[in-house]
Amino acid sequence: MSTPSATPGTSSQVAAPAVGHASVPDGAPGGRSGALGPVGLVLAGGVSVQFGAALAVSLMPRAGALGVVTLRLAVAAVVMLVVCRPRLRGHSRADWGTVVVFGIAMAGMNGLFYQAVDRIPLGPAVTLEVLGPLALSVVASRRAVNLVWAGLALVGVFLLGGGGFDGLDPAGAAFALAAGAMWAAYIVFSARTGRRFPQADGLALAMAVGALLFLPLGVVESGAKLIDPVTLALGAGVALLSSVLPYTLELLALRRLPAPTFAVLMSLEPAIAAAAGFLILDQALTATQSAAVALVVVASMGAVRTQVGRRGGGRRGRRTKAAPDVP
Repeated sequence: MSTPSATPGTSSQVAAPAVGHASVPDGAPGGRSGALGPVGLVLAGGVSVQFGAALAVSLMPRAGALGVVTLRLAVAAVVMLVVCRPRLRGHSRADWGTVVVFGIAMAGMNGLFYQAVDRIPLGPAVTLEVLGPLALSVVASRRAVNLVWAGLALVGVFLLGGGGFDGLDPAGAAFALAAGAMWAAYIVFSARTGRRFPQADGLALAMAVGALLFLPLGVVESGAKLIDPVTLALGAGVALLSSVLPYTLELLALRRLPAPTFAVLMSLEPAIAAAAGFLILDQALTATQSAAVALVVVASMGAVRTQVGRRGGGRRGRRTKAAPDVP
């Protein structure tokens, strides 16, 4: 389902600022002209996950928030395990530790977010949640310009929330913020998992860990509702849109983008969520929210432009330093 990681240490003209990937020369596939590839993967994953979230909101009256998370993770885990057929032997203790933590982060991110959207609208929930990746981009980045893009995106995020969140349910807002913290952890451990496991094997194993963690919670809350044919079918749709497709795309992207750039790109999620809410849940954009979308898009485009420029190393193909990895 994905391409294997490149071999570290390969020499080239320009050092690519990628997470766990080999350097590539300017103009080669994956070089300056190919830098938009991982960006496209991130954007496609964002569209998929937000429309899946809108579908999940409509499913909650049938199965409950914990039940929806259980269906999403369980179906996604089964699909990924069948398709990837990951090896269970030959991995170190550190490899398994990374996968387990990745699975915990994945389960926590999903569970907390669905608790949030069960209490507050989808747009504000994603707006609060995206503060986690934005904070990661500021902490992990060593370039001043990334602070500018993150700050601009942050302004857009708060505008998208209407300039404040005083009218939101406090518990829902707290769940969304906690989901953002788990989202930041997901970014870090997704990158680490992509380096330690071939193709999407680590993702499949981590998803199985998350599904096993949530299964008892879903059974307690929803019971036999989880095996209702209609609920199961809708849950499978949520799993494919919100887990299988976006997580695979993001895992591939994180092998070729540094985590700070990836995190700033995640600031597009509130805009995508607003569109999904409008099309599926009849949530219209206000003028302020439209301005917020424009700010977030500008910030994301700036982050991408900075990344593309660093990969190219200038007109003469001079050497550039690789971006720092996230610890």
